[in-house]
Amino acid sequence: MRTDPDCSAGLCVVYSDDAIVVLDKPPGLLSVPGRGADKQDCLSARVQARFSGALVVHRLDMATSGLIVMATNAMAHRVLSRSFAEREVIKQYEAVVHGELVQEIDTWRTIDLPILVDWPNRPLRIIDREHGKPSTTRLRATGYDEVLDASHVLLEPLTGRTHQLRVHMRAIGHPILGDALYAPAHVMVKAERLMLHAKFLAFKHPVSGITMHFNAQSLKCTREPHT
Repeated sequence: MRTDPDCSAGLCVVYSDDAIVVLDKPPGLLSVPGRGADKQDCLSARVQARFSGALVVHRLDMATSGLIVMATNAMAHRVLSRSFAEREVIKQYEAVVHGELVQEIDTWRTIDLPILVDWPNRPLRIIDREHGKPSTTRLRATGYDEVLDASHVLLEPLTGRTHQLRVHMRAIGHPILGDALYAPAHVMVKAERLMLHAKFLAFKHPVSGITMHFNAQSLKCTREPHT
């Protein structure tokens, strides 16, 4: 069992035992293989090279960093997959978004906007109140940077739609800095990467049933204000 972070050989292992491995995924790395020979290097492949039989339970977007858990056997995979499907897992993200969120400082609010695939522009998603799938996100602002004109926020997805947090933040007028898919150019260039980070993860261990909590390091903006 490993309880101290091991960030060697292109893989940051936060925790591991006979049933699970918790990792801190860097931005720019796929969670699972993509199409084409140039997209085979991914988190799952790196994990499976060190933990034989490791199985994917959930994913993060390529541009998103942070905590992700994989199962190391079929039984653990079944239990964890059911926990995610039944929304028993708590996931909290940290993001830096454009503009000031005055009313949300230290107060949770709910974004409830249905999301639909933008078929002519896949893989993009759009808000579609008539045909979209129910999509709910909790939001709490924790601070505002006047120089950058950006707010630091915590985001808790209650549903798991593709690009949900990115689409919801754009929809309320506060796109995430560095978002090449959903932010306008002047917001995208404020950061060198998508400023979205899976900061907190809590779930019941698939064997012991004990609730486990994991925290990743905080997100830091990596570019000076755009002028």
